[in-house]
Amino acid sequence: MKSIYATIAFTCFSILGYTQENPVKTNSLEEVIINSTRINLPFKENSRTIDIISSEDIKKSASTTLADLLQQVAGIDIRRRGTAGSQADLYIRGGSFDQTLLLIDGIKMDDAQTGHHTMNAALPLEVIERIEIIKGPAARVFGQNAFTGAINIITKKELSNSVSIKTETGSFGQLNTGVTVGADLDNSSHIVHVDKMTSAGYRHNTDYDNSNYFVKSVFNKNKKAIEMIATFQERKFGANGFYARESATEQYEETQNSLIGFTTTFNTEKLSLKPRVYWKRNQDGYVYLRNDPTVYRNLHITNKIGAELNGNYTSKAGITGFGIDLSQVYINSNNLGNRNRFMTTLFVEHAFKLANQKLDITPGVAVTYFSDFDFYAFPGLDIGYKISDQLKAYGNIGYTYRVPTYTDLYYNDSSTVGNPDLEVEEAFSQEIGFKYFSPKFTGSLAVYNRDAKNLIDFVRTGVTETTYTATNITEVNTKGFEVDAAYHFKLNTYNQTLAIGYNFLEDDILNDNKDLSRYSLNTLKHHFTTRLSTQLFKNVSQNIIYKHAERTTGDTYNVWDASIALNLKEFEFTFTASNIFNADYIEAGFVPMPPSNVLFGLNYKFK
Repeated sequence: MKSIYATIAFTCFSILGYTQENPVKTNSLEEVIINSTRINLPFKENSRTIDIISSEDIKKSASTTLADLLQQVAGIDIRRRGTAGSQADLYIRGGSFDQTLLLIDGIKMDDAQTGHHTMNAALPLEVIERIEIIKGPAARVFGQNAFTGAINIITKKELSNSVSIKTETGSFGQLNTGVTVGADLDNSSHIVHVDKMTSAGYRHNTDYDNSNYFVKSVFNKNKKAIEMIATFQERKFGANGFYARESATEQYEETQNSLIGFTTTFNTEKLSLKPRVYWKRNQDGYVYLRNDPTVYRNLHITNKIGAELNGNYTSKAGITGFGIDLSQVYINSNNLGNRNRFMTTLFVEHAFKLANQKLDITPGVAVTYFSDFDFYAFPGLDIGYKISDQLKAYGNIGYTYRVPTYTDLYYNDSSTVGNPDLEVEEAFSQEIGFKYFSPKFTGSLAVYNRDAKNLIDFVRTGVTETTYTATNITEVNTKGFEVDAAYHFKLNTYNQTLAIGYNFLEDDILNDNKDLSRYSLNTLKHHFTTRLSTQLFKNVSQNIIYKHAERTTGDTYNVWDASIALNLKEFEFTFTASNIFNADYIEAGFVPMPPSNVLFGLNYKFK
């Protein structure tokens, strides 16, 4: 542990101690408008803990999938089983995979079967404009699945008339190919992306064949624009030890995730309205023995049909945000049964300023009706104070709830048993923090606390038992703090960036016997990330990424990744090295992560 604290201290002092005569010209976060909420605010004015990953950051991340990318954000825990994002779970600040919400252009991608499917909706990095990460209680903004936070993927709106082709190959028989087409026409624009990622696997039965299809179109641009988004992701992968037990080496899974949505906007001088309709589908097929599906097989198909109306109204008293979200969920499953759930959520919030515009206050509430769990309310309050043009203090509090998934309620096999009598999860969260902005340096510090009851976990009655039953844990306290900083400087007239993040988390879940819990206790106690992006020559850029993790179970590991890009007009050659020093580690269950591996890429873009 001394080494990690020394690394953190050295990095912080290096950042603070470095001075330059000329400010660095960078893309300012102040210009980014956060549209994760109904009240659209510049990034600098928001009074919540929000991280932004820009398209430029994505290029410098040495990542090939969204799962790999999000691992580089302190406080975000991506627990992967295997590679290429085939199966990965998303956690924020110690919450479970069922307590985090993923959105695509504001469309909620939650799945009523299980939060294990959240990352099935992950988009290819080529079509992402930026990612907004909202940490802390977000239920009053998004609803019940944003128990510990939410991640909103903002896709690119348009590309100039162009075609980009990529091909990559590397360790474990990896072969990735893809094409991205942009068409900007007189009254419409279109983005089409198709890719396939395959591998023979880094150990027995970890091969995969993954495909992504993405279309985004804007029609009637010259009058009332209508935006359409359509996605389809298919994953086929060997699941050696992914579920059940370590000895289950022959498991196999196929998943499909699709979305189609239509959105438009009506604006007047003071009023803005954004109606939306969408349909989301997820299919999960699992077999215990890949070569003999008759032994044990699960097939779950969920459909969610939704309609939203979000808006805001500006007056002398401030900005009022409001919205209504209606959705109907259906599931057809050979294990969970055929079930449905209707949900209605009403949102309202109001932002106003006092003390010569230095103090901003935003109270709000979301009220949700579940056809099988009655009414619940999620009130919250954000407060911020502008100390100077560069420094802001903020705080927020909020209540949040989560209704059980169908897996929590009804799943049944030899090792896992659902519980139809489960109660709703509840929590009260608090947070205070500071944000600093300047052309060369940005930084934030946040301290948070979450008091929860009735958290749902799968628990066994004794250490010799092999069956886990869904259970409400009585009381859980989670507290922690996190630091994020980025320093921009110049060497040889080229921009360089050093970014660091650190999150400390502590909870007391089932202190009397931690060996009885399946999911909740494997949280990241210490999470430290560093990215150094440099450019020393005109056409060559380099990135080095370091990740340190220490889990509450005592597992500790350090992982180094790196990438190099050579740009020659329309051509770009890339080299990515993952787990350079061959760290031996596990992120989830019994699945060892891959040893050191490399990936070579060639990208060609022509107009």
